[in-house]
Amino acid sequence: MNFLRFISDIPILIVLLVFIVSTIYCYSKYVQTGKNLNIFIDFMNKFKRNDLNFRFKEIDNWMMSNPYFCSTWMEFRNTLVFSESVALKSEGKNVSYKDISSTVQNVQTTSDPLYFFNEESLVTSKFNFKMIQTIPTVLTGFGPLFTFLNIAIAFGKIDFTTQERTIASVSNFMVSMQTAALVSVFAVGSSLIYLMIERIMYNKMCKTPVNKIQEIMGGLFASVSAEKFLYELLRESKIQSNSTSNLMSGIPGEFKSAFNASLATNLVPYLENLIFGLNQMNKQLKESLKEKEAKDVVDELF
Repeated sequence: MNFLRFISDIPILIVLLVFIVSTIYCYSKYVQTGKNLNIFIDFMNKFKRNDLNFRFKEIDNWMMSNPYFCSTWMEFRNTLVFSESVALKSEGKNVSYKDISSTVQNVQTTSDPLYFFNEESLVTSKFNFKMIQTIPTVLTGFGPLFTFLNIAIAFGKIDFTTQERTIASVSNFMVSMQTAALVSVFAVGSSLIYLMIERIMYNKMCKTPVNKIQEIMGGLFASVSAEKFLYELLRESKIQSNSTSNLMSGIPGEFKSAFNASLATNLVPYLENLIFGLNQMNKQLKESLKEKEAKDVVDELF
């Protein structure tokens, strides 16, 4: 009965009410957060690094339609580097594709995925996490607050006018002092219990899924520094420039060889035929002149 009487004391009821409401609020937020994180894990487990090139649009649409991860994904997407290719046509009109960079494969990121997918962006920023962390301090503060309040009230009720009132007031004072001490006990005890429950729920419902998400994102999107990627592009550009320079320097020789081959195959036979025709015409002309001279000699004889 004395325990029930102490429990029904207003300061103790306030401490217990704050403890129960805070625990329920903390549990509800952690359960909701853990549910969203597990949905993310189940979705991303369907993908592999080699699938990103042709399934990236599927990931992007899902992320943008999920309000819980939309903002984080938009920031992370700006750091992605895609494996671009150029189309090259051969002499036979066949099209082949060549990667711009030999080190950029599939989809990579210029920043560490842990910079975006962390506890702050996925957990603590989604609800009033600071208030949850402040509850133990509030409960602990209730202890001295209500203790000194009860002591002040108890001192105010002491009556020394008569012996009977003095004995009664002192008796009530001792009861109030006991209640004041119990308020501190309940406040500190509830603070410790809340802190232990909150840490257990956070590690199980939030921190463990976040670690899993970081592992998944790190496995899907390999990190490559922007400086390394630019250096690789510069190296590839120099290689292409050198190839172009060698090609341009070889063009005169190739043109000369092609021109000589064209003369040998087309113009020389034509000129030979033309010379042969001229020789035949010259031969026929000489024969006709000889026949004409012979006829003139005969005419002079007669």
